[in-house]
Order: sequence, then structure tokens, then C-alpha cells
Amino acid sequence: MKKNPHIGSSLDDLLEEEGTLEEINLIATKRVIAWQISEAMNKRNLNKAAMAQKMGTSRSSLDRLLDPNNTSVTLDTIDRAAKAVGKRIHFELIDIT
Repeated sequence: MKKNPHIGSSLDDLLEEEGTLEEINLIATKRVIAWQISEAMNKRNLNKAAMAQKMGTSRSSLDRLLDPNNTSVTLDTIDRAAKAVGKRIHFELIDIT
């Protein structure tokens, strides 16, 4: 009986082999940010129009920010959204293992 070469490996190993690990991590991070901002908006009873106004941006820019699959949002937009809901952002660089 052949041994399965994937037993004992992680999902990260598989995604790295396929060359999609970085993209998947970016999408996951963006989804968390979009969810956190959406939750903060809900707690403050802010609709999209009011949120965009507080950020000093357009509703379409806010829609891009809240789109969990759109990873091309700028740090400035994220920062303005965080401030609009009484939050601040925190990023850090970590070592690649």
C-alpha cells in the first residue's frame, strides 16, 4: 500500500506548493478588516452613506473597502474608516517561517 504524501502536511504547505498562499492570506486579511469595519458600523448604526460622509469619501470607495475580495484598498482608506468608527489600525511585520 502506498503512503499518502500529503498526510502530515499542512494546508499552508499545499497552498505554497500551488503558489497561492500569499494571495489567500491577503484575501483572508482583507475579509477580517471588512468584517470588523462592517461590525463597527452596525454597532454605531451607521449606514453606508453616513459612513462614507464621515470618512470624507464616496460610497463606491466604501463599497470597495467592504468588499471582502477586493485587496487593492489603500491604508489611508482603512485608516479613515477605522477613525470614523472610533478605532485605529495596527499592522506589524512578522518573520517568515
